[in-house]
Amino acid sequence: MIQEVLESEYFNAADYFVDRNIREGRKDKVAVLCEDRQMTYGTLAREVNRFGNALLSSEIRMEDRVAVLMLDMELYPVVFFGSIKSGAVPICLNTLMRPKDYLYFLNDSRARILVVDESLYFNIEEIKSELKFLERVIMVNSSQDKPDTMTYENFISDQSDTLEPALTSPDDTCFWLYSSGSTGKPKGTVHLQHDMLFSVETYGKQVLQIKENDICFSAAKLFFAYGLGNGTYFPFSVGATTVLMPERPTPESVYKTIALHQPTLFFGVPTLYGAMLAAEKGKVNGIRLCVSAGEALPADIFHRWKDQFNVDILDGIGSTEIAHIYVSNRVEDIRPGSTGQIVPGYEAKIVDNDFNEVPQGEIGTLLIKGDSTAAYYWNRHEKTKEAMLGEWFNTDDKFFVDEEGFFFYVGRSNDMLKVGGIWVSPIEVEACLIGHPSVLESAVVPSRDEENLVKPCAYLVLNKGFSPSEELEKEIKAYVKKELAHYKFPRWIYFVDDLPKTATGKVKRFELKKQEEQKALPV
Repeated sequence: MIQEVLESEYFNAADYFVDRNIREGRKDKVAVLCEDRQMTYGTLAREVNRFGNALLSSEIRMEDRVAVLMLDMELYPVVFFGSIKSGAVPICLNTLMRPKDYLYFLNDSRARILVVDESLYFNIEEIKSELKFLERVIMVNSSQDKPDTMTYENFISDQSDTLEPALTSPDDTCFWLYSSGSTGKPKGTVHLQHDMLFSVETYGKQVLQIKENDICFSAAKLFFAYGLGNGTYFPFSVGATTVLMPERPTPESVYKTIALHQPTLFFGVPTLYGAMLAAEKGKVNGIRLCVSAGEALPADIFHRWKDQFNVDILDGIGSTEIAHIYVSNRVEDIRPGSTGQIVPGYEAKIVDNDFNEVPQGEIGTLLIKGDSTAAYYWNRHEKTKEAMLGEWFNTDDKFFVDEEGFFFYVGRSNDMLKVGGIWVSPIEVEACLIGHPSVLESAVVPSRDEENLVKPCAYLVLNKGFSPSEELEKEIKAYVKKELAHYKFPRWIYFVDDLPKTATGKVKRFELKKQEEQKALPV
């Protein structure tokens, strides 16, 4: 299928993921469930066309950008695929950022239209005078126009519900995602029309084995790559149903949504799985498989989840640049603590600093090759050259592979610690710490002792029922010394209420590292 598309003259992703379901007889099938509402594929297709026509009526041209700052609800796929069908390019923006971040996103992307939920509009009001390229603001969930804005209903009123897809090629620009910023300033990542289909044909169909009767619920939000696949194009690729939840994904809101809609596939991140276990209430009835990405899933969480719910968590790793997951465990072959094996359709190699492949079992940097890789970073020529090495993408993640082809994640290149001349993986130490009954979350970063030597330092969030104390600190250190090589135990432990995280659930280790660096500076 993918080769046929790549060789075709025209391909529009909205036609494939939305209109094809109508052609295949799913007009009355439920496409989206959101709270107490539902939307069929027939309604989705009509609303996609109305929004696409509204863009064209506003003189939005092919490749013009449409910024999307919306909560996860049934209008999100309408705006996303309506933009694509018209030839415009949607940009999925993180809903948890600050006004200065949106100033950067909107000026950097030169988006001409912004579709924003009314509850998020205050972020835009604050920076409106500094926006250089934005021409129109469309307000979702708003009952009346505000100054310089238009309600979504008024924007699409009187628009036709038929629309021919724009004559885009498989290699035309399709959508943008901004990188999560876990290592610095976010980069506009430009994806092509065929990228979503490649992810479907590889991970979606061969690893998830998604079927038409599945109901997908992604607690991970649509504004980043993992959530976008889980919540839109994976279910739409087979005519399945997606569950969208506007609320923040807390254990309470997630359990409530699972009880209401009975999904069969659930997508979360390690932090959420840990919090759901700690909540000690709630059921996952009906779920046949859980998926985790964003950060490495500790084996301890996998085992506790399996013991409590008798459902597997399929851990994997993907990236904004590759669109979705490219290394994953398999339903029939799960190795707790491992990221899994290469997803069929992708290639991988692990290299040293000179890009020479390392022997099996040795730690190196993971390079990935696959046709869902982004074309480039917008206006970041040097970053593009550093990361996109011909057909290969430099993930900047450190891995080793065992004799059976299972990948083990040890951290980002700039997260590794060298203690006494030996490399230490923060991921390994964090996984060990989480194995202690008192620890809910952990983050390990380098710090320096009185002799200016690097040693591990741990920031810990405790489980309910545990309180910080010197005795607990000693107990945790002793536990790690027993489980791991002596030099890996954290010399300093700080008990905190929460860890700094990106919107995708990744711990911002660079912020914690900066704190430790500040401590080491001479007064």
